[in-house]
Amino acid sequence: PDTITRELDYIWELQNRFTLFLILDNDGDRLYAKYYDDTYPTVKEQKAFEKNIFNKTHRTDSEIALLEGLTVVYKSNIDLFFYVIGSSHENELMLMAVLNCLFDSLSQMLRKNVERRALLENMEGLFLAVDEIVDGGVILESDPQQVVHRVALRGDDVPLTEQTVTQVLQSAKEQIKWSLLR
Repeated sequence: PDTITRELDYIWELQNRFTLFLILDNDGDRLYAKYYDDTYPTVKEQKAFEKNIFNKTHRTDSEIALLEGLTVVYKSNIDLFFYVIGSSHENELMLMAVLNCLFDSLSQMLRKNVERRALLENMEGLFLAVDEIVDGGVILESDPQQVVHRVALRGDDVPLTEQTVTQVLQSAKEQIKWSLLR
């Protein structure tokens, strides 16, 4: 049993895993953060780390940085900075694939309007997209088309009591349209 446990632990370590999804605004303030380990256990430590990342990356054109022993891949768009952070041993190309998947998924969901206000209005879509891409730091999906499709399916299953007025009206409009086309 000990050997099996060690082998399973080793396989777990070999999986594509990372530490953090992070989205900051153009002032370096957190809009979204999902930590997958306890490297920075307190909010104070997390905020300090996030400020450090922002200060090191917001004026550069590169897409990869090494910071505090971590690999940071990032991209900016209008007034947002997107980060995917993994250990220094993690494959930068895999981290970049995850970053691009998240960004491209959001771009499709927000109709190419990836900016602060639109993102804040669609945080549920962001949460669902992240859940489709990663589970516990393990990469599940890197195809934005699949992510958008799954997010749309999950959004359709929302009970009527949890839908916004706009969603209810859109759903009613779709049902009327299909009943008229029959």
